[in-house]
Amino acid sequence: ALAWLLQKAPVTAPIIGATKESHLESAVTALKVKLTPDEIASLEEPYVPHAVVGAL
Repeated sequence: ALAWLLQKAPVTAPIIGATKESHLESAVTALKVKLTPDEIASLEEPYVPHAVVGAL
């Protein structure tokens, strides 16, 4: 998930809820993962947009 998020512009700082050192190590590993356009499309395919509710 972090690898996907990091490849979406203009993300600058994903929020990582790490409670253990291993969580941080996994998050850093995401920096090395490069998804292909086909992999990104496959991950995004099931997404169905919903109307924003309650925003100003």
